Amino acid sequence: MNNPPRATGAMDAQLRPPQLGDAATAERAANDRRLATLMQAAQDGDRVAYAGLLRELVPLLQRLVRGRLHFLQPTDREDLVQDILLSLHAARATYDPSRPFMPWLVSIARHRMVDRARRHSRLWANEVLVDEFTDSIADGASDPPDGECGDPEQVRQAVKGLPAGQRTAIELLKLRELSLREAADLSGMSISALKVATHRAIKSLRGVLA
Repeated sequence: MNNPPRATGAMDAQLRPPQLGDAATAERAANDRRLATLMQAAQDGDRVAYAGLLRELVPLLQRLVRGRLHFLQPTDREDLVQDILLSLHAARATYDPSRPFMPWLVSIARHRMVDRARRHSRLWANEVLVDEFTDSIADGASDPPDGECGDPEQVRQAVKGLPAGQRTAIELLKLRELSLREAADLSGMSISALKVATHRAIKSLRGVLA
């Protein structure tokens, strides 16, 4: 008895279950259309749609920035997300609703991230290693550098007024005298971020205590 003929390649394709990649692609396309619809409504003056669009974009941009610029401090990454949203707001009239939304958004985000990375690189080129900083500014019992301030309480209050990342770096590296690796493990910040934060913190403290 002859075996039945095999299904053709086209029939095989029809009989195969949908691939996960196809489902993910379809979902991304659907999300893009939804965001494009919200953006078009925002262009027409719908504030509710615009607010909803921004709420959805924040976590997307946070993931994008964290993945591309993981070396930035968390506060700097949040600032960058806000910069991207401001750029989107300024350019919202240029969006063409007939085109995909996400490539347009990523293009805006990429320009802002490149600008921030360049600024970070210039800053890092001028950084001084933490080990080269004087310890006396964070040591309430010692004399302040260059006679800037002799009041330990004033130093402590100045440290409290620092941004969170800078305050953490000073407290761990100076007050508790942890190593860079120990401070990084405890805070979740990278060693490079701790160095930058400490440099900024000491610069701020010198200005406050001068």
